[in-house]
Amino acid sequence: MNLSAPTMIVFLVSVVLAVLGLLTRYAGISIGLESFHWALLAYIVLAVGNLMKGL
Repeated sequence: MNLSAPTMIVFLVSVVLAVLGLLTRYAGISIGLESFHWALLAYIVLAVGNLMKGL
């Protein structure tokens, strides 16, 4: 299995999702999911960006 660096767009999307997770945890903002789910989604997006070449 070869890993490749994610594109800037995939990285930024995962950062935005992680920030949403932080906001739901520490700022008390309710955005539909709990902080763990936002962080998990951010990790999944970043992992897919690493596993799929050109994504």
